[in-house]
Amino acid sequence: MTIDDTVIEEFIRDMFEENLETLMFEGGQPLTRDSKEAALNQVLLYWRKLREVATRVTETEVKLNLPRQQSPNGKIFGIEGVVDIVREEGETLMYDIKSHDLEYVRANTDLYREQLNVYAYIWQELRRQGLDGTYIIATAYPDEIGEALFNGDEAALEYALSQWDPLVEIGYDLQQVQTTIKAFGAVVDAIEEGRFSPPAADRLASPLYEGSRSVFGRRICRLCDVRFSCSSYREYALAQGRGTTESKFSRYFNDYGDDLFLEVRRNGALEAIRGEVELL
Repeated sequence: MTIDDTVIEEFIRDMFEENLETLMFEGGQPLTRDSKEAALNQVLLYWRKLREVATRVTETEVKLNLPRQQSPNGKIFGIEGVVDIVREEGETLMYDIKSHDLEYVRANTDLYREQLNVYAYIWQELRRQGLDGTYIIATAYPDEIGEALFNGDEAALEYALSQWDPLVEIGYDLQQVQTTIKAFGAVVDAIEEGRFSPPAADRLASPLYEGSRSVFGRRICRLCDVRFSCSSYREYALAQGRGTTESKFSRYFNDYGDDLFLEVRRNGALEAIRGEVELL
């Protein structure tokens, strides 16, 4: 690592702490030490892996706004987003940074394309700016990188970084913009009317995405605070494993997530209490 790299990473650490402090002041929830370290690592690794993109960004955190849209039931809503723009050698590229798993992004490009369709529409049709490409940057690093960081193995880290490509070209289709806006409007109507239909139980029992080893119900639903009021989750949970109905109900009501998740929540609560005591 060169001196310049060291200086830049120190700057990143300082800005990370400053931004975190600002978010906490504005009412954000405290992060556990592990969560804070994971978030900082995502930023640092983004710089290490995609410094060529980062140094070419000409406009950062560009706010895009599509106001006064109307839902199917007449509700007025707006769509907002934040992107980075690179203008270089006659090309204009748009990057949307997501803290999502790379494989999930690649397996669900249609979902991200819908969002980028709207952003591209705002940029081209409302701002009257040219656009040559749209990309997602998936900053959640793979397990191999996490293991190398945990073990402090620089050689393994460098190799894992060389195998990791968090940049995903998505593309956009302005012909589908109105369809996407209409879909957003339908969601607005559902929220306004209190209609929150969960996925079917068989979806909860299926992989998070094709080829994934993570099950939707374990990866997503076990982190949901209202899962015990969800009929689909109850059906899914009671269908898991062996035992009597009574024993399954017992496991269902006492399932607060895996040990790691519980430890993170406990640490977060303890650190929050400690912070409040220190303020007193």
